[in-house]
Amino acid sequence: MAQAILLESVESLGERGEVVDVSDGYLRNFLAPRKLAQPATAASIAEAERRREAAERAVAEQAERAEETAALLRKTVLTISHQAGDDGRLFGSVTPQQIVDAVRQARGLKLDKRRIQLEEPIKATGTHMVTVEVADGVSAAVKTIVTAE
Repeated sequence: MAQAILLESVESLGERGEVVDVSDGYLRNFLAPRKLAQPATAASIAEAERRREAAERAVAEQAERAEETAALLRKTVLTISHQAGDDGRLFGSVTPQQIVDAVRQARGLKLDKRRIQLEEPIKATGTHMVTVEVADGVSAAVKTIVTAE
């Protein structure tokens, strides 16, 4: 039996970065040619450990940045001007792209319009709460004031 470090997750063996015992032929003929695993040596195990730690640090930093962005968005009040009738109903509706543009103008943040979650289209003037998904599991409610042009 040979030891191998998985470079990719393999369904029947384990997750990426794990050291697993496999037969010599399986490693030599299947895993290594497909770049799914490499033979485990002391140096390669240490390298895999460094890669795993770097990946964990990157995930932690990304989560921290997402929380900072969400905190900034929670403090933000957007004002969007849109054509409206005398009764306060808009001609059309406020789109997620308009909200993204308002956030970029107000805070300088680049967001994806697919991350704007509207329960129903904004079709009236007034104050509305818009949910913005900053990252997976991190979202912020942004107060949006829609005024008539």
